Amino acid sequence: MIDKIPKNKQLILFDGVCNLCNSSVLYVIKRDKNEKFLFAPLESDIGNKIIQKFSIDTKETDSILLYNPLKDSLTYKSTAALLIAKELGFPTNILTLFLIVPKAIRNWVYNYIAKNRYKWYGKKESCMIPTPELKAKFID
Repeated sequence: MIDKIPKNKQLILFDGVCNLCNSSVLYVIKRDKNEKFLFAPLESDIGNKIIQKFSIDTKETDSILLYNPLKDSLTYKSTAALLIAKELGFPTNILTLFLIVPKAIRNWVYNYIAKNRYKWYGKKESCMIPTPELKAKFID
């Protein structure tokens, strides 16, 4: 299943019930002019396979994950978010300047937002179901 991800794409794994995460996915889709990204909920089969492959403890890493099949690598938290922003064009790609901030500081901010995301933005009862026109951007 993981080997079916095209090498010229990257897979964004996200919390499928989180309103902030779903809004962020729609933001990326709208700005992904070069179609670099595919998407899947963390809770999906492919999400679980990647989590297992990289031995991610989901209690410790409650985060967006960015899987690069070309490098067979996984990034998460603030680094993943900034690497995604890098591909979205101006002005979003300016956020990559934050990569100069030490990862510990970036992830502290990221973790604070992640910890409060349900309280601030709410959550859905089930994962987002993409519209027919967006379905091709999602992997089951």
